[in-house]
Amino acid sequence: MVVNTSTLDDKILFKSDGMPTYHLANVVDDNLMAITHVIRGEEWLPSLPLHLSLYKAFGWEHLMPAFAHLPLILKPTGKGKLSKRDGEKGGFPVFPLDWKDPATGSLSPGYREAGYEAGALVNLLALLGWNPGTEQELFSLDELITAFQLEKVGKSGSRFDPDKARWFNHQHIQTMDEASLSRRFKEILAAAGYEPDAGQLAKLVPIIRPRINFLHEIPGESWFFFQAPDQYDEAVVKKRWKAGTPEQMESLAATLEALDAFEASAIEQAVKGLIAQKEWGMGAVMNAWRLLLVGAAKGPGLFDLAAFIGKEEVLGRMRRGIAALDS
Repeated sequence: MVVNTSTLDDKILFKSDGMPTYHLANVVDDNLMAITHVIRGEEWLPSLPLHLSLYKAFGWEHLMPAFAHLPLILKPTGKGKLSKRDGEKGGFPVFPLDWKDPATGSLSPGYREAGYEAGALVNLLALLGWNPGTEQELFSLDELITAFQLEKVGKSGSRFDPDKARWFNHQHIQTMDEASLSRRFKEILAAAGYEPDAGQLAKLVPIIRPRINFLHEIPGESWFFFQAPDQYDEAVVKKRWKAGTPEQMESLAATLEALDAFEASAIEQAVKGLIAQKEWGMGAVMNAWRLLLVGAAKGPGLFDLAAFIGKEEVLGRMRRGIAALDS
């Protein structure tokens, strides 16, 4: 870009109290820190001629950093750049960390505290305006360092999509190595009062990992692996618990009790065999069984859950549930 310096107005560099203004302080600070690249939003483009003039005036032309001005991140809907108010309205963060307004004391949530993984957020931000020229969307930090080029950043603003942000976080959790993820699982579950051993973690992580967008969702998606339900969702009971359901569940309990190898594949074969033999509806039986084991219409595959908690616990939950719902 070319700017005619005769069009620039005079700027105040020192205030009457002797303190430098932003423009002077910015240039001096960057020089003292040996900044090589300044990458900032396009709203700072009008200040660039002044900053270049200051570098020249100080004789620092040979030390001047390379400047790049990026397009703005836009609102999810409507016109204009993304703002704190958009985050408050849409229920998503706009700050990297929690930020407390010193004037009002109000707290704005940050991405870290909301549960976003650092790698996922960097990946998301990199693709807001930049295109690698391929269909690839998921990048590690090392891959971004190799692939990123400022020349491929577009000139128009990019619309922020909260759903896409959650998708990136989900995808990065799926690519975390097993050992690291198991440690995080263990810490989070311990804070919730659950103490799985190494063997249980090895089984639990691959079951729960695909079901979560954030690691803080782990307890809500796995408590029933460690704790029997103490209540049953009334809406699910009304929809799934019919006159013949107790008899079906008693028959299913007897079938499961007769199993020697209480593993997911054996449980699946036995349950499906019983349903086929009795000519029951698969959905009716499985939903009622889930209600007894979990207390609601949620959770992972029942065969995996049953194998994890074991025969004694499965039968105990079933019989307690039948008694509670049939009373």
